Amino acid sequence: MSEVKVPELAESITEGTISEWLKSVGDQVEKGENIVELETDKVNVEVISEVAGVLTEIKAEEGDTVEVGSVIAVVSDGEAQPASNDAKPEKQEEPSKEDAGKPEATEATEATEATETKEESASSNERIQATPSARRLAREKGIDLSKVKTQAGDVIRPEDVESAAKPQPQAKPAEKSQPAQAKSNDNPSKPVVREKLSRRRQTIAKKLLEVSNNTAMLTTFNEVDMTNVMELRKRKKEKFQEDHNGTRLGFMSFFTKAAVAALKKYPDVNAEIDGTDLVLKQFYDIGIAVSTEEGLVVPIVKDCDKKNFAEIEQDIVDLAVKAKDKKLGLDDMMGGSFTITNGGVFGSLMSTPIINGTQAAILGMHSIVTRPIAIDKDRMENRPMMYIALSYDHRIIDGKQAVGFLKTIKDLIENPEDLLLES
Repeated sequence: MSEVKVPELAESITEGTISEWLKSVGDQVEKGENIVELETDKVNVEVISEVAGVLTEIKAEEGDTVEVGSVIAVVSDGEAQPASNDAKPEKQEEPSKEDAGKPEATEATEATEATETKEESASSNERIQATPSARRLAREKGIDLSKVKTQAGDVIRPEDVESAAKPQPQAKPAEKSQPAQAKSNDNPSKPVVREKLSRRRQTIAKKLLEVSNNTAMLTTFNEVDMTNVMELRKRKKEKFQEDHNGTRLGFMSFFTKAAVAALKKYPDVNAEIDGTDLVLKQFYDIGIAVSTEEGLVVPIVKDCDKKNFAEIEQDIVDLAVKAKDKKLGLDDMMGGSFTITNGGVFGSLMSTPIINGTQAAILGMHSIVTRPIAIDKDRMENRPMMYIALSYDHRIIDGKQAVGFLKTIKDLIENPEDLLLES
């Protein structure tokens, strides 16, 4: 017998939520096979079985919060066996041979058959693919899982059981509908929908509020003329793609490299406060904010000072794909020293991004918009312009440093040849 425990997740994560059981009680599991998915503050984690055997007990239901180290399931040695009813014919035959004509024997036979029917139903239910919470609901409502139709896929879920448990239209409609309506919608003319926040959305809300309450956050702005970098990208993008196995040359690698150069020039921007100490990070792991259906995540492109443009671009693409496919690991999310977020992909013209965690600052990119710009006192030209923003912790960074940091970003993007020399 082996206990399945919630594994160590990360230094700052002490608990998770059971998102989905991938195996049911009675299922055969192999060593190293995923049996349950946990949702944590940052990523989803699949927990494996350390041994081969049969899943004999589940100690936490889907939606339960479980702490690191707690036992959530038990896997026993052996193999899953089909249900056997070998002994049942003997029980049925005994009364029929000796007391076939007696009422007592008939009653005993009927009772035995009823018991056997229940056993067969329970055995049948065990063989049906259903989530633990669906099985529990079916037991509570006295529903035979073999008669439940699934709405999506082959696994029965709680909503399928609920659907099977719904009465016919003529069966007590007022008893079920009126209390629910009064609870969720007191004013029918003003309809609302109430949904529980996902664990990740709750965590995002909590972290953003902590940053707002625990930092002296300020934002400074500048604007960048994107003409030169756009022309360079236009000239080099096809050759770049050919030389680097299809990797496309985007703007993020330019801004990432510019950020690294600016961080080296202004090291306090690459720092954080730890109690009464200032921790100056001498590595350049840049977080790139990625939007997903469940909210914003910030995977880390590590060692950006040691990587070329192609390596940074490929890392960003890989992390974005993993984020959208919910395949990010904890290692992908840990250890960032500075963050870049690009609201421009959604059409944002200007914003004040919120600092990520304990970091000292975050760079915000925005939409590229063609605007008339004064070239000198006599000339105006339409130029592709981008507003950039630096939100920073004023406890660590002074205004002069923040302005200088942004000015460095601006100068390097407007003169990309200098950026190539810097990197």
